[in-house]
Formats: sequence, structure tokens, C-alpha cells
Amino acid sequence: MKTAVPRYYHLDVEVSPERVGQVRRILAAHLRFWDLATLVEPVCQGAELLLRAIDEHATDKNTSIEMWWTRQHLITAIGQNDQHLRPEQDLRSCLTLIAALSNGWGCCATATGGKVIWFSQRARADERAPLVPIGPDPSLREALQVPRELPVPALAGPEGTAASGELEEAR
Repeated sequence: MKTAVPRYYHLDVEVSPERVGQVRRILAAHLRFWDLATLVEPVCQGAELLLRAIDEHATDKNTSIEMWWTRQHLITAIGQNDQHLRPEQDLRSCLTLIAALSNGWGCCATATGGKVIWFSQRARADERAPLVPIGPDPSLREALQVPRELPVPALAGPEGTAASGELEEAR
């Protein structure tokens, strides 16, 4: 059984028509490396749609792409710094397709006036690795065990064992 480990990937790119195909191949390689081959097509198609829309409508072509694998979902975010790009108008058809391809999506503004558009893909049942509860680290008291005194028989017989009569007298 494969184990799922949370993953993160970040890529800064200046969008151009020829770079869109390169970015698609880079994202696909990372997804295959993470054992998420079944998510390659929807994730790469969504990223490609957004990059082509940014190339067409944005004046600032510098874009950041991030992917997070959380063991259950793959979240892909594409952020750009163009303050004049309006997703609700310029990217309406692109966002409609993103909504159809993904399990969830959203858009939010950055502090610099740019936008981040994200979408998520849920892992299918055969891709999910079971979550195994991890026990807490031992406390200092548990980690440093104090040696205990070993009980020493009070009355030892000739062979090193307590004589039965002497033992009953001691009680």
C-alpha cells in the first residue's frame, strides 16, 4: 500500500503561448512523481485554461503557480499581479470550465491588488491512503525511566530461596 505524504510545489513563470505547454508538462511530471497520475489531466487542463486566459487578458504576465497535496485533495493556485484583470468579466468562460473540471474553486485578492484563482481535485477512493493516527511524543518523564529497586527476599534459605517456615513466621 502506498503512503500519502503531504506535498507542496511552487513555480514562478512569465506566461507566453509557448510557456503554457512547458508548464503543463512540468505540473504533469510532479503529479506523476507524487503518484497522482489520475489527476494529471484535470489539473493540467485547468491550469492551462487559466494560463491561456491570463496570457490573453492580463498586462502583467508574471504568474505564480502552487500545488498542495493534502492526502485527500490536490489544490492548484495560480496568482498574478495584474490589478486591471477582472476575473468576473475577463475570465468568465474560463472560470465556468474550471468549475466543471474541479471539485471546488475560488478567487481572492492579494494585498498588492493581484488575484489568486485556485481549484481543487479530490482524490478518488483508490488513491486515498488511510490516515494513520500518530501517537504523541513521549514526555520527559516517560522517556527517562527511573530504575526501580528490585525486591530482595528478606530471609534466604541455603539454596538462595526463602525457607517456607521462615517466610510464614515473618508474616
